[in-house]
Amino acid sequence: MPAHDFIYLASQSPRRVQLLDQLGVAHRPLLPDRGENAEALEEERSDELPLDYVRRVTLLKLDAARARLRRRGLPAAPILCADTTVAVGRRILGNPGSDEHAAEMLRALSGRTHRVMTAVAVAVASGAQRLLETSVSRVRFAELSETTIRRYIESGEPQGKAGAYAIQGRIAAMIEHIEGSYSGIMGLPLHETTTLLSRARVRLEL
Repeated sequence: MPAHDFIYLASQSPRRVQLLDQLGVAHRPLLPDRGENAEALEEERSDELPLDYVRRVTLLKLDAARARLRRRGLPAAPILCADTTVAVGRRILGNPGSDEHAAEMLRALSGRTHRVMTAVAVAVASGAQRLLETSVSRVRFAELSETTIRRYIESGEPQGKAGAYAIQGRIAAMIEHIEGSYSGIMGLPLHETTTLLSRARVRLEL
């Protein structure tokens, strides 16, 4: 029988909060301390494939969250982490560092198909077990004009988004085709997440 009535969510993403709420999973935030360098966990390695990258980063985030839980002396419960990566071929498109960087990414996505990979990891409350699942989806954009790119950047949506876009935002009007998991593209694939939480003995109302 399920043993856990809640999980810790080690993510600042409001989209992941929304998707967990959609599942009806009770969760509490487990965010980095002020002294933690969370961005350092996302540094890329040369010649690392995007799928290997997203899995490695997700497990690093999970390990950091487990250490955080121990430091704070919080009650034991499963911890969930996730990371989303957008890739064009072997090229990883992370969060844009500037408007120009966002424009460069959107030009790279214009008129072509790219992959969106979201890895989800759960630390089981007892012991050192880590569970991992990965969702890979494909998204095709229509041709994006420079005017469309400029207006989208001016909306502020691209900042903080892998690949400089949010599929649940206004740019959805320019998406021609999706193959895979819509929730995975948003940042938390619900099927894979439910599978992991079930294995971690989390109470699910499904």
